[in-house]
Amino acid sequence: MERANRKVRVGIVVSDARDKTITVEVRDAKRHQRYGKTVPVRAKFHVHDETNDARLGDTVRIVETRPLSKSKRWRIEEIVERAR
Repeated sequence: MERANRKVRVGIVVSDARDKTITVEVRDAKRHQRYGKTVPVRAKFHVHDETNDARLGDTVRIVETRPLSKSKRWRIEEIVERAR
């Protein structure tokens, strides 16, 4: 039996204060259901970072995984771009 594709998101690291955990903000734009206007949407995810490699402001790709703690269901896949 084949495993389903995992959800993948790209976002910016907004916190790296905890050990092996970062907070990533993912921004998107959705059309309003009734009025059709484009509305900005943002979501924050707690992400497992085993090597403590990601820093504040980095752009990272995260992938959904099994529950690692009460709030962590994502892990870092790669650092797309380093913060300047």
